[in-house]
Amino acid sequence: MNRSVDHLETTKVCACDVEPNRRLGGATRVLLSPGSALSTAGFMALLDLAPGEHVTEHYHPYTDEHVYVAEGELVALVNGAELRVRPRESLLIRRGARHRYENRGDRPTSAVLFLGPLAPRPDLGHVETEAPPDAEPPAPPSVGEWP
Repeated sequence: MNRSVDHLETTKVCACDVEPNRRLGGATRVLLSPGSALSTAGFMALLDLAPGEHVTEHYHPYTDEHVYVAEGELVALVNGAELRVRPRESLLIRRGARHRYENRGDRPTSAVLFLGPLAPRPDLGHVETEAPPDAEPPAPPSVGEWP
C-alpha cells in the first residue's frame, strides 16, 4: 500500500541537497533540524572527513552528541582521551565534554551525528576551544595600540 504522508508527520532530506559547512574542518551537513524539519528534540547531521582531515575541538553546554560511524574510522579525542570508533560503532559524548574528530586513516570517514536536546538558543549550543583550520591569525596591533 502506497500512502501519502502529511509533511508535519515526516520530513525527508537528502544529504546531496545540503550544502556542507566546512568551517570547523571536514564537511558537515545538517540534515534534520528545527529549520529543515521543525525538530524539537535535537538535530541530525552527516560528517564526512577525508584522510588527514579533522574537526576542531569544541563542546556543547546543553547537548549530548551521539556519533555513529558508517564508513571509515574516526578518532575522537574527548577531554584528552583518544577513542577509535570503527564502522557500525557508536559513541555518546556527554554535554560539556570537549571533543575533536580526526580521520587518521587512508580512506574517507562518514559519521552520523545526532545532538540533543537543543540549547535554549542556537548561539548557546556550541563553544569552540580551538581555532578553525582556516581561521586567520589575529592582526598585529597597530603602532601605539596595546596588544
